[in-house]
Amino acid sequence: MRRANLTSDSGNRVQAWRATLAGLCATLVGIGLARFAYTPLIPALIAAGWFAPAPAAYLGAANLAGYLAGALLARRMAAHGSAAAVLRTMMAVATAAFFACAAPLPFAWFFAWRFAAGVAGGGLMVLAAPTVLAHVPAARRGLAGGAIFTGVGLGIAASGTLVPLLLRAGLSATWCGLGALALVLSALASGGWPDARDGPVAAPAAAPARSRPLPALRALYVEYALNAAGLVPHMVFLVDFVARGLGRGLEVGAQHWVLFGVGAVVGPMVTGYMADRIGFAGALRVAFVVQAAAIALPSLSTGPVALSVSSLVAGAFVPGIVPLVLGRVLELAPADEPGRRAAWSLATAAFALGQAAAAYGFSFLFARAGDGYAMLFGLGAGALVLALAIDVAVAALGDRTRSAEAKWRA
Repeated sequence: MRRANLTSDSGNRVQAWRATLAGLCATLVGIGLARFAYTPLIPALIAAGWFAPAPAAYLGAANLAGYLAGALLARRMAAHGSAAAVLRTMMAVATAAFFACAAPLPFAWFFAWRFAAGVAGGGLMVLAAPTVLAHVPAARRGLAGGAIFTGVGLGIAASGTLVPLLLRAGLSATWCGLGALALVLSALASGGWPDARDGPVAAPAAAPARSRPLPALRALYVEYALNAAGLVPHMVFLVDFVARGLGRGLEVGAQHWVLFGVGAVVGPMVTGYMADRIGFAGALRVAFVVQAAAIALPSLSTGPVALSVSSLVAGAFVPGIVPLVLGRVLELAPADEPGRRAAWSLATAAFALGQAAAAYGFSFLFARAGDGYAMLFGLGAGALVLALAIDVAVAALGDRTRSAEAKWRA
């Protein structure tokens, strides 16, 4: 009997880690490659004459808009079929988008496929982790969740390493090479998604409770959206800034993108440790300050050290801000699990909306300002300063309200 239990436990662990690997592949394909591999491709697309600078930037924004749509539609799509089937479909769409962009076709074609890749990325980000973690024992969910979101950083680092090498064979070969990598990862993930018939480790929660969010929680949604906007200059324009704006070439630009990816790999671990030491509220404020400084740095200094620090720190907070905001949401949201889930869904949508709006707005400004990189980095830093100001103001207002209530009761 004991041997049977040990065998069962061992099988469950293997199944859990196969599912975790599938989740890592999903974030790697849907976010790490489908979104971030485009950034080091922008200068090459412009140099090859496929697109002018402004349309190339708008294509980057199209992916972010698709991400917002995918994040909002993911749960509805999963309601009409199994989550595993939706996840496989989204990975197939993201993979197909690479091959669809392998020829210099009209802008509308590229826009449609970049948008579709964004939809796939949003769907994968919303569904992959919850689908996997529901089948992972509670004691291992932290490690499994960290492994899943490491795929974002791995994809960024891989794109910065592979794109310059693939570009030696031409743009078409580069798109196809990325598509082939996405195809392999999709095949690897396909058999790892949990079967709904197995049932989750924990019983599913009831329908979300209807409750009015606290002012601090509503403010946090705005802060998260502003944080997303603040990261857009690095996510969309970093490589082009180094390669064309500073005239240092695509290889140097790609090196900074690799640093961006390295930061993205280690960021969640660093921010999580910081939150354990000083709390989520304090860690979030530190994050706003550090990000603002890192985002503003390229507009103040373009030396190799300054750009390297800026790339590394900004990259760290692309996924690193997520556990901080999630922890703060759990502190501020209703105590019941459905209320927390609803709050986190709204926060995720706010982040996606902030990204998409900033990407289009910054692309519009960039198209009319010519060499407007410094302006973009300044606006990004300003968004983070505003997020910090809102957080401090709301906290101060809450302290005054609590103090007034205490005096009234006394």
